[in-house]
Amino acid sequence: MLEIGRINKLKCTRKLEQGAYFSPIQGEEEVLLPRRFVTPDLEIGQEKELFVCYDSEDRLMATTEWPFAMVGDFVHLKVKSLSRVGAFLDWGLGKDLFLPFSEQSRELKQGDYVVVHVYLDKSDRIASSMRLDRFVAKEAPDFKENDEVSILIVGQSPLGIKAIIDGAHCGLLYKNEVFERLSPGQKMKAYIKVLRPDGKIDLSLQKQGHKSSEPIAELIIEKLRRSGGILRLTEKTDPKIIYDLFGVSKKKYKMALGGLYKRRLIIIHEDRIELIQK
Repeated sequence: MLEIGRINKLKCTRKLEQGAYFSPIQGEEEVLLPRRFVTPDLEIGQEKELFVCYDSEDRLMATTEWPFAMVGDFVHLKVKSLSRVGAFLDWGLGKDLFLPFSEQSRELKQGDYVVVHVYLDKSDRIASSMRLDRFVAKEAPDFKENDEVSILIVGQSPLGIKAIIDGAHCGLLYKNEVFERLSPGQKMKAYIKVLRPDGKIDLSLQKQGHKSSEPIAELIIEKLRRSGGILRLTEKTDPKIIYDLFGVSKKKYKMALGGLYKRRLIIIHEDRIELIQK
């Protein structure tokens, strides 16, 4: 069976002037690979991985070109044009990806970038939606605290920054724990902080727990050595300054600092921290 909007492994069944026909390895459906994609060395029975979509006249076709995203993916795309029925997004193919008006969550203009989910509509046509909550996984995630995950930043909420986790689940980075500019479409790694009973997931840009503070402690020692053994940091130092220096929250910094103090590597003064010279 052909999977529309995805990469299919197909075999060539016949060659004609307009192109070559391909079918699933087990199946009788046929789809045309237009002549412009057919190479001279193609033979009957040869297997190829092809993307199955629709041409400009809404006829099913195969192509050797792959888009920026497949059906089921969340992706950040540019608005290429607008029409009376919706927007069209550049997703790397000749025929642009349709974003219906009913699937838009805000007013758009040409040149905007939006995070969308790619899906098949009721007529099996490939479309996209900005209403991401409808497409995130509903089942409980198989995560544990401190698991490293890949996230896609999708937007803001009153509490912080929303993200899609591993292309399936929705998570949140609290704004008081983020000290860098994060933009929709940005991909990065994060860590599972809390799995809530209601299925919501809290994220962190740093690992939780004492062990995660060890690399930070090494960085503090390194910066102390480069600064002559003294850093003018106190309990009241702005969290943004801490993040700029060490790339972590103030809470993580203080945890690492406490570890260094217990190991008798530093002295904590009211107006500075000082490296104990040995």
